[in-house]
Amino acid sequence: MKYSHIVFDVDGTLLDTAQCILISLQDALQKTDSISREYDDLVFALGYTSLAVLDRLQVKDPQATLKLWVENENKYSDMIRLFDGIRELLEQLKKDGCELGIVTSRTREEFDLIFRHQSISDMFSTIICASDTDEHKPSPAPLLKYMELTGATGEEMLYVGDSPGDEKCASGADVDFALAMWGVHTDSIPAKYFPRTPQELYKEITK
Repeated sequence: MKYSHIVFDVDGTLLDTAQCILISLQDALQKTDSISREYDDLVFALGYTSLAVLDRLQVKDPQATLKLWVENENKYSDMIRLFDGIRELLEQLKKDGCELGIVTSRTREEFDLIFRHQSISDMFSTIICASDTDEHKPSPAPLLKYMELTGATGEEMLYVGDSPGDEKCASGADVDFALAMWGVHTDSIPAKYFPRTPQELYKEITK
């Protein structure tokens, strides 16, 4: 095994949440600000903190819109599913002695809302949410916080994500990056690995 710590993004990497996130946001914008946006026009929201998204959209009351957005995600949570092969990947990595972690742009409240009922929720030793650092992805701060808490070095770690912000976070922290092609479907983001499936990722890092 090339790494002793494998750290994952959540949305678009562990969980297929895009539809839930964007439909929830569409609904919240319409109700709080009478903003009507096409689904494809909101795809930029994936991979950024919720408040950064609402700032870009220039909503009048970000906290009110955020509250409704989170409530909507709970309402539409039946749209969220584990990507195929993720559970098997995590189980094999744990069996091999790897420490598993999470670095996400979600706040702790947002993370708990979508993750607490997932069957993989107890497999991660260290979880870094947006509320745990002053700076957020694409800053390296969240991965550096993970290193601070675990004592891991950059050479021991692999970060798995699906967005340009994830790659920049890993690069800034001098951590190898794997682009989760099962969640992003593009190879235009720089990475050390471009696995099309979780199983392919496992093969790549155990060669």
